[in-house]
Amino acid sequence: MEEVEKGALRIGWAQSHMPVLLEVTKSMVERRSLDGWRVGMAMHLEAKTAVLALRLRDAGAQVSLTSCNPLTTDDSVAEALRERFGLQNFAERGQTREDYYGSLHRVLDTRPSLIVDDGGDLTYLLHTERTDVLEEVRGGSEETTTGVVRLRVMEREGKLRFPMIDVNEARMKYLFDNRYGTGQSTLDGIMNATNLLLAGKHFTVAGYGWCGRGIALRARGMGAHVIVTEIDPVRAVEAKLDGFEVMPMKQAARISDFIVTATGVKDVVSEEHLKVLKDGCVIANAGHFDVEISKDDLEGLSSSKKRVREFVEEYLLDGGRKIYLLGEGRLINLVAGQGHPVEIMDTSFALQALSVHHLMKHHGELTPKVYPVPQEIDMRVAKTKLRTMGVRIDGLTEGQREYISSWEAGT
Repeated sequence: MEEVEKGALRIGWAQSHMPVLLEVTKSMVERRSLDGWRVGMAMHLEAKTAVLALRLRDAGAQVSLTSCNPLTTDDSVAEALRERFGLQNFAERGQTREDYYGSLHRVLDTRPSLIVDDGGDLTYLLHTERTDVLEEVRGGSEETTTGVVRLRVMEREGKLRFPMIDVNEARMKYLFDNRYGTGQSTLDGIMNATNLLLAGKHFTVAGYGWCGRGIALRARGMGAHVIVTEIDPVRAVEAKLDGFEVMPMKQAARISDFIVTATGVKDVVSEEHLKVLKDGCVIANAGHFDVEISKDDLEGLSSSKKRVREFVEEYLLDGGRKIYLLGEGRLINLVAGQGHPVEIMDTSFALQALSVHHLMKHHGELTPKVYPVPQEIDMRVAKTKLRTMGVRIDGLTEGQREYISSWEAGT
């Protein structure tokens, strides 16, 4: 199938399963609310992202976009956006580091008034190499944990120059995207890359945040014996009480058949762990950047490396041990899979679209800091999601409202 047609079909399929995004942007499109605004996007360029970009364009925005990771572009979707839909994008799968940053610069060359970032690279460039564009930017939104961590540091150091909305910590994002989306899509990527059985295997998840929770939950559902490694005592207690084994990475490395990192921290799997890693262990990363598994340490300890499957590299270590790294240590759910399920990104991108609209309306009232998604937006997306699922819920009666509003409620 021709790439453009393949990409168009993927975009069409995604759009047909994204009723929340379509509903919450309906009035924006009808009123052309974003006329005169330029939106620059750096996100994993695949079918769901394409639907968001097209809805923003249909609402009147001039949209330019590229990927936020060199290996997570669906080239068929990128081609379809350019050739079928006429939407400017600069992404290509397998970019070098130089080409990747070059694409980010090309987005910034359009002098966006609003940005939609995933991981913080657009924001970083605006505050370092591209300060010439800063005066044009009225605000932006950030999609993922890694980007929010960077934003918080910038805010704390007084470096942030425009308001940013933290979409990642909206309840309708992290409770579903980070947990169920990452959980399912990470397992999809691993199984697509390896075609190996998970049932009966020791499967270690590094990090028990919402992403780690989702991965552990899904791996257990596939029959794996799940181990969790953590540095946070509270999360470690939670993992233990959720029924998972909890131990240090060096101990887990000796018995693990699979290790997946989901921490946002570098060198989670490093030399001390690689030296004791079980023969045949498969290691993969579900974090945003390819720093959680130390590829330098792996290269240094290996006598040889070869590609044994499309997304699998085999490293030969001392004693003949073979270790398998998936997707070059990059985001496995998009490198070897198609990312989060469509219905998950439907709600996440509904939040993004409404956050862009909020910034367009209120940027003049906002100072350069990190803002949460307004509660009314979070609730609007939740209510729309329930309606599209045909689900109804109860509400408080007047008597119940009075009861919980009184300090004498217990008498």
